[in-house]
Amino acid sequence: MESYYPALAALAAYLIGSLSFAVIVSRVMGLKDPRSFGSKNPGATNVLRSGSKPAAVITLLLDGAKGWLPVVLVKWYGAKYGLGDATVALVGVAAFMGHLYPVFFKFAGGKGVATALGVLLGINAWLGLATALTWLIIAFFFRYSSLASLVAVAFAPAYYVFGDRIAWYADKSITLALLVIGLFLAWRHRENINRLVAGTESKLGAKK
Repeated sequence: MESYYPALAALAAYLIGSLSFAVIVSRVMGLKDPRSFGSKNPGATNVLRSGSKPAAVITLLLDGAKGWLPVVLVKWYGAKYGLGDATVALVGVAAFMGHLYPVFFKFAGGKGVATALGVLLGINAWLGLATALTWLIIAFFFRYSSLASLVAVAFAPAYYVFGDRIAWYADKSITLALLVIGLFLAWRHRENINRLVAGTESKLGAKK
């Protein structure tokens, strides 16, 4: 049975990640389905377009939490079941993929920024904070949320490996997981990348 523990943990993480809180929170709060307006992306940014800041904040926190929770559960309790860093990496990717391709919502999910940050915070709080700070710096100076997300996730593996020299041990499986998350996040932002290149991407705070 023990040999199945990593697979079971990954399955549980994927199912948790598949909870599309943008849709769930909008339904509970009586808002329009975020998949029916704006970018049609089920994420906190599009929920904000509904006019409800509280709903957007709740969505952001829950989307982050569903990436964080599976990772920290394995870190806290996995040792006695023989689950180590490789399983931490596996559940992190699984939760992230659940957000992108949620089984409960016809595999049509969001872009994964908040969930990816939750995974990073679960792996290491300093790693998550460094990545979040990178997002804030890029967003402040360039005013593009998509660019900030892409730069932040690109730097995350470097922060993790560099941290090996000053604070913690860098596991190869986790490094690979960060690269996979970064590649899929970039893929989900491909339309934003095209608009950035064309100069038509919307800036933060700009009126539609």
